[in-house]
Amino acid sequence: MTEIIDGKRLAERLRAEIGHRATLLREQHRLTPGLAVILVGEDPASQVYVGSKARQARDAGMESFEYRLPHDTPQDNLLKLIERLNGEPGVHGILVQLPLPPQIDTDRVINAIRPDKDVDGFHPFNAGGLATGGNGIVPCTPLGCLMLLKRQLGNLSGLHAVVVGRSNIVGKPMASLLLRENCTVTIAHSKTRDLADECRRADILVAAVGRPRMIPGEWIKPGATVIDVGINRLENVDGKGRLVGDVDFDSAVKVAGAITPVPGGVGPMTIACLLHNTLEAASRQHGLPAPAGLMEAAWESVRR
Repeated sequence: MTEIIDGKRLAERLRAEIGHRATLLREQHRLTPGLAVILVGEDPASQVYVGSKARQARDAGMESFEYRLPHDTPQDNLLKLIERLNGEPGVHGILVQLPLPPQIDTDRVINAIRPDKDVDGFHPFNAGGLATGGNGIVPCTPLGCLMLLKRQLGNLSGLHAVVVGRSNIVGKPMASLLLRENCTVTIAHSKTRDLADECRRADILVAAVGRPRMIPGEWIKPGATVIDVGINRLENVDGKGRLVGDVDFDSAVKVAGAITPVPGGVGPMTIACLLHNTLEAASRQHGLPAPAGLMEAAWESVRR
């Protein structure tokens, strides 16, 4: 019987453990992790997402700094804000909500953030560190996916993983993380020949293409673990939107050994991992060891 992977529950436990560690930092070292989130524009979905990040940071005992800028903000103004936050000792993590308006060069903005404050893990320094086995900050969504996989499967060594999607945000870092776990990794995408056959070979299938229900159940190897990163809004006949993933859940759930739902799977883990990265960044910037055992403690609380 297919197991539905409850990312919401695990994220809740992880946030609680992060809150506990943040309290220890404050009590033992007089250090409160600080997260600055910048939103440019008035996109409703981004506003909700930024608000959720800020609220969860506060709930975890962190300082939260929100900067909401108009849609027509010049690039230089945004870069000056980032430069100021780079120098703020109380700000340990900086996140710029994507996508950005067309007048702003996304790569230039990402490169402007200090690598040790880049809690999104997008800076080339952190991306290169991940690809070469370094210890930089890992992008939140791939990190959350890996945590769900290890919670579900334990040792991933030797498993064949197929990542459908090659973005710098999810696909490529996800592949690097799986290689670190000694998986055999295939990166597939829209131009892959015989994509269905590639998917059918996967013990682990990670879907991150941004196309609603692109992967049907018949593409999935019986018993495989499926991580669906996609969040796509479909409009119903009554005008109300419905969120679906990149995997056709209804057919996939009949074949997979375990699968993440949309919503309630990867999404909650992404924000929890943002808090994880902020806690880690604060510790490292003050010469303290990175917090260890966070995920293990969260797993134990789930078992209880």
